[in-house]
Amino acid sequence: MAKLNFSNMKGKILSVTALLLCCASVSLGAVEYIRHSQGYYEAKLIFRLEASVEQWTSRFQFESTVQNFTVRVPNTQIFNASNAITYNFGSVGYFPIAVGEWAIDFSVAYQDTGSMPQLQLASFNGRDLDTGYIAPPTTTARPTKPPPSTGEHHYDEIIALSLEFYEAQRSGKLPPNNRIWWRGDSFLDDGQLNGLDLSGGYTDAADLVKFGFALVSTTTVLNWGLIDFLPGYNSANQTGYAEDAVKWALDFLIKAHPTSHEFYGQVADADVDHAWWGRPEDWDQGLRESWKITRDKPGSELAAEGAAAFASGYLVFRNRNSSYAQELLRHARELYSFADEFRGDYTDAIPAEGFYDSWSGYGDELGWAAAWLYRATNESKYLQDVNRHWTEFNLSRRADKFSWDDKKAGLQVLMGKLTREDKYLSPATQFCDYMKNTQQRTPKGLVFIQEWGSLRHSANIAFICLNLAELGVKSAEYREFAKEQIHYALGAGGRSYVVGYGENPPQRPRHRARFLF
Repeated sequence: MAKLNFSNMKGKILSVTALLLCCASVSLGAVEYIRHSQGYYEAKLIFRLEASVEQWTSRFQFESTVQNFTVRVPNTQIFNASNAITYNFGSVGYFPIAVGEWAIDFSVAYQDTGSMPQLQLASFNGRDLDTGYIAPPTTTARPTKPPPSTGEHHYDEIIALSLEFYEAQRSGKLPPNNRIWWRGDSFLDDGQLNGLDLSGGYTDAADLVKFGFALVSTTTVLNWGLIDFLPGYNSANQTGYAEDAVKWALDFLIKAHPTSHEFYGQVADADVDHAWWGRPEDWDQGLRESWKITRDKPGSELAAEGAAAFASGYLVFRNRNSSYAQELLRHARELYSFADEFRGDYTDAIPAEGFYDSWSGYGDELGWAAAWLYRATNESKYLQDVNRHWTEFNLSRRADKFSWDDKKAGLQVLMGKLTREDKYLSPATQFCDYMKNTQQRTPKGLVFIQEWGSLRHSANIAFICLNLAELGVKSAEYREFAKEQIHYALGAGGRSYVVGYGENPPQRPRHRARFLF
């Protein structure tokens, strides 16, 4: 047994050093507190494995009662707890860890009128660690790891925070490894009025509606990032969380597509929802309605974007879960055929008008879906369909945004990636050149598309131009432009717009699930 010695590092990060004498041969480790606000803290136990392990268990004992203890490591489970003080947890099934540095990330919620419950005892694979008293870290509204003085940022932490946002948006029965301690199960009876299970998925923004068109668009872009920027997720140790995020959406979308020509595109009446303020767990307004597109009431934007979400999801999971990936591909094929054969505006069937209108029409989604299916299958018929839609809907024109509504810029870059043809790369380059050199900007340099959601527009533009840079198109220029736009959101404009990160981040975001805390 080894004594843990604690010291304060610059008043912001507490470090604890210990000799971990476990059967897996663990050497010096450290506990690092990531952030602390009254009633909640996040920390990690970092150590180095001198020999690999295939499974692991751990025990944490705190000095006083905690309200919630969460292990923030994928594929782990809390096996049991005693008096809300001692927690036994570990890996579920085969969990290989190679020689080298590793960490157990965890978070603790506690009564905000009391003192911070310190980690008093810990064990890893059966060997105890004896912890001494730790002076509580300084309460802070942002991570205790400040941005580097070089003007760069901790991108790994930002990716992690972004993925936690999606977990905060989850609807349905939450999994045992839920990391958002203030969220619980909600809307388990969604779909009951329609005779099926439409629980799960994500609620929209700060509200409680499940808007299908926004959801499928988000899922496609998240998938795209996992497909083409996987090394970044791996480097940030966030791949498992990112895969969980897209699977949570895809699992819901599978349920929303019960037959080849039915696709549910909205759960909950938006007007009823917006007239009621409260947490999803406290909903008392009765069963929620759901709406779908059919042959008689088609919705090509929704069906085609759903096909893109499923096809890109297939690419994410084909080497990880082949049977699941094949199921996704089947849904993609069916929805694309539905979208192309039975054409119509989805808002004629689903009451999303005024919330998520498809201003760009459905032509861009048809081309986008065909492109993703071409990438997923390499079948020439989908390439032919891309070119058919390209001509029919004039998809070669320069886009003025990349958003849940307008996919032209994404289509142009994606097809440029797949074919390297100037036919596609030229309009994509025109888009990035225009955004970089001509598009209106704020006084501090943010590319400005519109007042509503201005940062998501600039971030989406950055994503498109980074994809072009990866293809060798004006690489240095576009990477610098993208970095400039993302850094504005992270604090280059004078304040951070990411909750929990950087200088002067938002303190009271409008978010109904969190409003009681």
